[in-house]
Amino acid sequence: MGAKASSLASQNNTAPALRVRDLRKTYDNGTQALKGVSLEVAPGDFFALLGPNGAGKSTLIGIISSLVNLSEGQVEVFGSDLVRNRSATMRLIGLVPQEINFNLFEKPFDILVNYAGFYGVPREEAEQRAEEELKRAHLWEKAQVMSRTLSGGMKRRLMIARAMMTRPRLLILDEPTAGVDIEIRRDMWRVLKEINAAGTTIILTTHYLEEAEYLCRHLAIINHGQIVEQGPMRTLLAKLDVEGFLLDIDGDLPAQLPVIEGATLTAPDPHTLDIDMPRAMDLNRVFATLNESGIRVRSMRTKSNRLEELFVRLTGNLEKPA
Repeated sequence: MGAKASSLASQNNTAPALRVRDLRKTYDNGTQALKGVSLEVAPGDFFALLGPNGAGKSTLIGIISSLVNLSEGQVEVFGSDLVRNRSATMRLIGLVPQEINFNLFEKPFDILVNYAGFYGVPREEAEQRAEEELKRAHLWEKAQVMSRTLSGGMKRRLMIARAMMTRPRLLILDEPTAGVDIEIRRDMWRVLKEINAAGTTIILTTHYLEEAEYLCRHLAIINHGQIVEQGPMRTLLAKLDVEGFLLDIDGDLPAQLPVIEGATLTAPDPHTLDIDMPRAMDLNRVFATLNESGIRVRSMRTKSNRLEELFVRLTGNLEKPA
């Protein structure tokens, strides 16, 4: 092994999975898509990158995956510089784009084997990997059917399986569950959690904020080309001082709801009470007031998506990221 290769291998063992430093991108028309973005993703992390439309999220993902040229700054993947060592860096990355972009008239098994062969994986090893990835994606029984016959969720899982054929250390997922129903999304979540648990670092963009909150341990929110917040998911969500609940009520709610100072009560229907309250407020006080008003609570569940609340506060955008 040469000195350069040895040095790179040493860096790979100690460096962050992704390090972005003062990244800037100005397009030919003068649009500043990125204005000094810096962030780090630790090895083995499941990281959410969120932002409203036009925030710079797609440009950032495009630069990291070498689809867009940067204007200034630095991108390193496990210590490998994207500009100086593009080929070596790209071998560390797997990308699952938002659009379905495989041949619909090809079989899933062949799609995976041919993809691996394009990256120099020997045929026998590629076939073994294809079986492993199709089984992990719960697609092995569909290995020899035409891909055009797969459901939307199956096609999404096939995209993930294909990206994993090169054994990337960093997997980038751009809206991987867009347009599929909640049950299919949950199936995909199980696949992604298994991939992450096996050691692959994952960066996820999604407009389903509950998805990011469920899957990811760290996040960054980008707005107007700048990172407006980043850190551990739990730490950032703990900063929120309001929580919401939905209370299922025995019987009908009264026409006039009680007043609880500091809390907001609404009735989405005659048997449900929607309450927003300061996190420090004593729930016993709330229930006592409700009992005094003749309101009997049958059950209670958390209402709000806290990540959505954080997103709106930081971006001022009522639209979910897309």
